Amino acid sequence: MIGYLVQDHALVRAFRNRPLHRRTGEYLEFNRAFKMAPILSDYISEDEILAAKGRLDCPISGLVMDSRRVVPGNLFFALPGRRADGVSFIDEAVSRGASAVVAQRMPSHPPVRVTFVQVADARAVLARVAQRYYKFPDRDLSVVGVTGTNGKTTVSYLIRHLLNGSERVGLLGTISYDLGVRTVPSFRTTPESIDIFGMLAQMRDAGCRHAVMEVSSHGIAQQRVLGLRFGVAVFTNLTQDHLDFHGTLESYFDVKTRLFTGSLGPVPGVAVVNLDDAHGERLAAKIAAEVPSARLVTFGENPIADVRAQDVVLNFRDTAFRLAWPGGAASVASPLIGRYNVSNVLAAVAAAWALGRDPAVFSERIRIFKGVPGRMERIEEGQAFNVLVDYAHTDDALRNALGMLRAITPGRLLVVFGCGGNRDRTKRPRMVRAVQEVADHAFATADNPRGEQLEKIFADMREGVVDPSKVTWVDDRRRAISLALDSARAGDSLLIAGKGHEGYQEFADTVIPFDDRQVVRELIAVKTLRS
Repeated sequence: MIGYLVQDHALVRAFRNRPLHRRTGEYLEFNRAFKMAPILSDYISEDEILAAKGRLDCPISGLVMDSRRVVPGNLFFALPGRRADGVSFIDEAVSRGASAVVAQRMPSHPPVRVTFVQVADARAVLARVAQRYYKFPDRDLSVVGVTGTNGKTTVSYLIRHLLNGSERVGLLGTISYDLGVRTVPSFRTTPESIDIFGMLAQMRDAGCRHAVMEVSSHGIAQQRVLGLRFGVAVFTNLTQDHLDFHGTLESYFDVKTRLFTGSLGPVPGVAVVNLDDAHGERLAAKIAAEVPSARLVTFGENPIADVRAQDVVLNFRDTAFRLAWPGGAASVASPLIGRYNVSNVLAAVAAAWALGRDPAVFSERIRIFKGVPGRMERIEEGQAFNVLVDYAHTDDALRNALGMLRAITPGRLLVVFGCGGNRDRTKRPRMVRAVQEVADHAFATADNPRGEQLEKIFADMREGVVDPSKVTWVDDRRRAISLALDSARAGDSLLIAGKGHEGYQEFADTVIPFDDRQVVRELIAVKTLRS
């Protein structure tokens, strides 16, 4: 395994410290370790191989796709990428001790004493080999996958909350990876297949019965969940995002549908789909017509949905509604605010119901749910106005978040937001228009500029300006938050959007610590001392 995932240390030591002389204690120990070692040919089938050089029965100590993380005996996957081809890093992997390499093209002069395997699709083979290597952990767990533009994290947390009353439930998502006995920070919403199957194996070994994971469109398109068996797949919604990667909204939707149609592998046992979303309606119709083996469960405020909300009452502190499902109904009070969180609760309830849980017992579980870090998270430091931090970073997410706050804010509605660098440029003016439609004043600032100049990001954003008097442009994000706090008065609401739970800010050549929640608390404390 890689990174924080535990390696087979005894086997790695055997590869690293191969004894030179036979008939020694070290040599006997070396032989014992190698007799227990996994064999490459056990994990890659003949029909996946286009060409090979070297022994296919060579022992391996683990799987890796990052040449910097190779340890002696590893099987290295040289994956093609958008920025670099993994073949360029084969020499480094071999120098670090890789015993075998899988790639889509064979090097012209491959190093000796290393097995090379050429395949048609290295990413697909990586997923299949990882699943075999970790002994199909998805068959021992009931895996719930959640996909959609918005709401994946909140829905995933809610599903875990509803399921883990008396059982361990693992979680893979944007904020963290809960492996059953330990939780580690997330480095990607949907990690690579080698990490997914490795972490699912850890969950299985820790006694988890269920695993909930966010499934991004990148994760689907790049075959990170290829072959994974989902007990339940959930679709939240679809709005314009990631068009720098997918090209068109229709292509983006087509990628999402793969999770439900079986084009990634096994058809999910149950498809849970949002009927309040236009793309959700399309998906539900497609599943009903083309995927008869999947049980379809729908949710929403739509009166024909299987799991639905009725008589919704919204306010700033909580949300109440009548939860209805086939055969029952119950009154629900949720600490999550906003209509879109009604949808999130319904999605989680529908998924748990699909797994055989009784929604009648969910009312108390929903009431005590503490929320998700950085998802409409309220900051309370004794100020006279409301401050919330949210991950909203698309025009639709901003419009929903601000629209919800507008309906329950007696004073002005203020927002701090920015647009990420090296990402979909077409959404930048739309995000500004969405903000100007609803907010009284906006402070436009840096999000994660990455390798793009902030002036260029601002230039794209300015194309969406309708009323220049309602937006202040501030390069420094901390300064923008400070100005917004100075502007806020009793009864106002201030939304700080875009980064949510993130504890950093990305620039071209550096990453700096930056947590919107911590910055707000620090600034309020300083301003309180000065007053």
